[in-house]
Amino acid sequence: MEFTIGGRLDVRITRADVGKRVSVRRRRDIGGTGAEFTDTVGVLTSWTDGVLSITRKSGESVRIVESSLVAGKVVPAAPARRRGPAASFGELAAVTARAWQPVESEALGEWRLRAAAGFTRRANSVLPLGDPRLPVGEALGRVRAWYAERGLPPYVQTATGAAGTQEVLCAELERHGWRREVSAQVRIAALAPVGDGEPDGTAVRLTREPDAAWLSRYQRFSVPGPQVLPVLRSGPSVWFAAVAGDGDAPDAIGRCVVDGRWAGFMAVEVAPERRRRGLATAVMTALARRALDEGASAAWLQVEEDNDGARALYDGMGFALHHHYHHYRPA
Repeated sequence: MEFTIGGRLDVRITRADVGKRVSVRRRRDIGGTGAEFTDTVGVLTSWTDGVLSITRKSGESVRIVESSLVAGKVVPAAPARRRGPAASFGELAAVTARAWQPVESEALGEWRLRAAAGFTRRANSVLPLGDPRLPVGEALGRVRAWYAERGLPPYVQTATGAAGTQEVLCAELERHGWRREVSAQVRIAALAPVGDGEPDGTAVRLTREPDAAWLSRYQRFSVPGPQVLPVLRSGPSVWFAAVAGDGDAPDAIGRCVVDGRWAGFMAVEVAPERRRRGLATAVMTALARRALDEGASAAWLQVEEDNDGARALYDGMGFALHHHYHHYRPA
């Protein structure tokens, strides 16, 4: 990382650069042994009372004392992806929201309050794609009241790590006492390679409705409530996949929503005793081929940060990180 101008380190950022992507170098004293230098790249989300806050692409917030800065500059947005489809955050945010719709929703300016009797955070959180048309503190008060009326905890879903994501909003939430509870990755890929897997003889059944057997493999509940099916069925063109097992429950399941050029993959689950036998790949391949038949060309999915097995599977299929998303809740 190069900060020098004619051999001189220079701090070339000011408070006017809040909201921009920056790269800074700071000095950290190490007892009596001298100092070390640390570099941070991210969105400058605040500069108050001599302290800078920078949000990295992962959503991590770093606080830096102004007096420790030795260099800093505004830097361009992260370079364009070298593989997979081109996609803006706004396009993906809309597509992912249509693939997992709530039972009830209400507008708060350009924020969307969503509820589904507690079935998944995605369907029971605020989607803040724009201006709430209220001061953020007042908007969050409305959010708390709306979810309290429904007996639900308030969540706000945000995104970081791509052009147009919501690092500044994340910092504002933290200033109002909200904390990140869970994070995940949104990954994208070209769809054709996902459907190009070699058939291994695994029979995958595709249906338009999740039957009782499919639901028995899905791990989000013990007994599905009335809110579950409306959420699972939501989306422009929805498909469910299952690989039959020896018992009542399938050995593997999956869900795909086709929406224009996009195919979104969700609920890919395999019985613990049947893992590492290619069943998840078979499910993804079958769903991808159906999506290709419907004209889709790009794929997306969401995977939690700590799900190493799933991330390795999706790496092998060509899925690469587009951005991170997070759910915030009052501390």
